[in-house]
Amino acid sequence: MMGKDASSILGVSVEFYDLDNQGNALNISEIAVLQEEIPAYLFALTQQGIIVSTIHNHWLFTDPPQIMYIHAQSVEPPLQFAGSVSIISVGI
Repeated sequence: MMGKDASSILGVSVEFYDLDNQGNALNISEIAVLQEEIPAYLFALTQQGIIVSTIHNHWLFTDPPQIMYIHAQSVEPPLQFAGSVSIISVGI
């Protein structure tokens, strides 16, 4: 970014909250994607029943490629959510 290596700004974060007696939790993720990958990610996430809550950028002034962030959430077993997000990320 701005002519410097900034690979640390990319990534995936996954958080799990409030595990209940049935093994379900609130699952939240933020996934860094290239702008042109957004349609494929949105389709894949929604096909898995995962809710997309927002799409945004963190950096207003970046050189191409434009990096965007997708926030996704669900209530299900955490391992199921993590598996869905990882399969989508590998498949895109």
